[in-house]
Amino acid sequence: MSTTLQTIPVKRIDGTDTTLGAYDGRVVLVVNVASKCGLTPQYTALEKLYETYAPRGLEVAGFPANNFGGQEPGTNEEIQDFCTSKYDVSFPMFAKISVKGDDQHPLYKHLTEAQPKATAPEGSDFKAKLQGYGIKIDNDVDVMWNFEKFLVNKTGEVVARFSPDTPPDHPLVSQAIERALA
Repeated sequence: MSTTLQTIPVKRIDGTDTTLGAYDGRVVLVVNVASKCGLTPQYTALEKLYETYAPRGLEVAGFPANNFGGQEPGTNEEIQDFCTSKYDVSFPMFAKISVKGDDQHPLYKHLTEAQPKATAPEGSDFKAKLQGYGIKIDNDVDVMWNFEKFLVNKTGEVVARFSPDTPPDHPLVSQAIERALA
């Protein structure tokens, strides 16, 4: 059997084994998240997006990652506690993984190969912002930073990718979700 997005093993934040196949027939927004990032307030918009679209078939899947500036140093238990107490997150959260580099999780290898370029709001240049902070992007296919978003349709195809500075409530995201749900 060939590996598909739905068959790649992942762990829920409580440590139980699963795959994105658990969401077959639903649209999934996969987001690498972090607790100590300037973009962390996106949790609020992600939760609102989840509450709005979940009844129509959307799942938001949060994957904590500590790849960027040590901004997700906590344990899975600490991350779960932070997300529920500070942002009232009810969407599925998964165990901390690596989203780039030599130890990149197979899920993110598949996501970035399927959608090698992120869409950004008009006038945005997140890569230039990062470079302004002395952060170099070695590979344009790599996830740039925390809160990059990948949209997976009902059949497991990666149909969109959004830059970290694209807010979850931006029309680019909501329109792509609407198309995927249709």
